[in-house]
Amino acid sequence: MVFPGMESSSILDTKAGVRGRQGFQLTARRKWKGVKRHWQLYLLVLAPIAYFIIFKYLPMYGAQIAFREFSIVKGITGSDFVGLKHFIAFFESPNFWILIKNTLGISVYSLIIGFPAPILLALALNEVRNVRFKKTVQMVTFAPYFISTVVMVSMIIIFLSPRLGFVDHIVRAVGLESINFLGVPAYFKSIFVLSNVWQGIGYGAVVYLAALAGINPELYEAAKVDGASRIQKIRHVDIPGIAPAAIILLILSVGQIMNVGFEKIYLLQNPLNTSTSEVISTYVYKIGLLGANFSFSAAVDLFNSVTNLILLVVINQFAKRISENSLW
Repeated sequence: MVFPGMESSSILDTKAGVRGRQGFQLTARRKWKGVKRHWQLYLLVLAPIAYFIIFKYLPMYGAQIAFREFSIVKGITGSDFVGLKHFIAFFESPNFWILIKNTLGISVYSLIIGFPAPILLALALNEVRNVRFKKTVQMVTFAPYFISTVVMVSMIIIFLSPRLGFVDHIVRAVGLESINFLGVPAYFKSIFVLSNVWQGIGYGAVVYLAALAGINPELYEAAKVDGASRIQKIRHVDIPGIAPAAIILLILSVGQIMNVGFEKIYLLQNPLNTSTSEVISTYVYKIGLLGANFSFSAAVDLFNSVTNLILLVVINQFAKRISENSLW
């Protein structure tokens, strides 16, 4: 029974549904008008979106060959399913622990040396008052970043070349014998890491210089009034100011700890230093492309990617617990 002035629940539901559809249509029209008004911006975004879809997401379909005995004739879906066969073969391989040791060794070494280096450079440059000297140092440290990997490796080989390189001239000048640095396995990690620091320290410092520029000047004035020294300003103002950026970059670095630069390592490799320079990325290239063992190499690379994902999630959760900064 419906009293005067009252409507049944079905009628109210119908009206609510109509209003909901009308609100949705109105919102859609407004969004579409916004898209048409700023179509140039959406057109610019279209290219990177297409890049990620084509080169990042669609290739995930091919990852299933890690669980198949892939045959070019049969194709991906037609190849026999073998489950975890290739993963087990990799784990039981005598190369497994050597690859893990070399990959983690180079990555952790790079993280320990390479991560704080740009921070220290940025903090030092932030204290420089001579503008011309500051810009000169920035230009000199930033320029190596634009050198291509092939040219960089060629420079390293020439610099460290026995009898010809200037490093060898310095070694002989102090009374030591000539050393084939790239032929000694123990030197490979240091050569790779230190050359990376030299090439990337200026570029990495730009991020921290931008973070330092965003610190409230009143904090420096308050520290000056309190009689804080330069070291105290760095400790209590600069470091907390760049901490959010540093934590985010640290999370991203740890999330890529199993991905060591393939090109540079492969170009620096030779039969004498393979025992310390062979990492997962170069192993996948040699087994997969050169050896045409696509399924096995896909399994190795998939293991590498899953490990990076787990490390990324773990370090992100750890950062969230000890600080207020995290990726998500």
